[in-house]
Amino acid sequence: MFEIIAAGGWLMLPILLCSLAVVGVSLERFWTLNPDKIAPKNLLGEVWNNIRAKQLDVESLKQLKQGSALGTILAAGISNSRHGRDVMKDSIEEAASSVVHDMERYLSVLGTIAAVTPLLGLLGTVFGMIEVFTAIMVQGTGNTGALAGGISQALITTAAGLCVAIPAMIAHRFFQRRVDSLVVTMEQEAVKLVDAIHGDRKVDVKVV
Repeated sequence: MFEIIAAGGWLMLPILLCSLAVVGVSLERFWTLNPDKIAPKNLLGEVWNNIRAKQLDVESLKQLKQGSALGTILAAGISNSRHGRDVMKDSIEEAASSVVHDMERYLSVLGTIAAVTPLLGLLGTVFGMIEVFTAIMVQGTGNTGALAGGISQALITTAAGLCVAIPAMIAHRFFQRRVDSLVVTMEQEAVKLVDAIHGDRKVDVKVV
């Protein structure tokens, strides 16, 4: 394996670093974007129970805010619910904007790596072909070792770039889809809370 990496030339180093970044970011995002941690299923029901029982004090709101991303959004809305529906919705949107920003953290890294690593592989291909033609100019076509070395460098860097870019693209799409799904879930829960508090219409809030 080391011989293959060495044969790819110096461009294998940034490609290898990109591969480590893909693994690291993917593991971190998989752990962080756990749906049960971001938007617990029974959280809204628990919050609504506490609101109706008038047990939601400052300390409870603080714990709610620190407990999960959905809790942060609900806490922001509850804290400003007494100022009216519009102010409550604005507070929820501001909190949601910050939450979504945190959820999308590092996803741009995956997207960038997915776009850049094939170019690094292509650059390695160009350097390899330059080496081949230089060997032909200097030594003619009789030195097959020099020709094979350049062609090998071209193929190895291209393959390595694609081997990193493909998983990076898959991971980027996977986590972006998960973020979108979580955002929809949190939006639905927040709307239920707003309607339940202000009583504009009957809302089916799950009570646990």
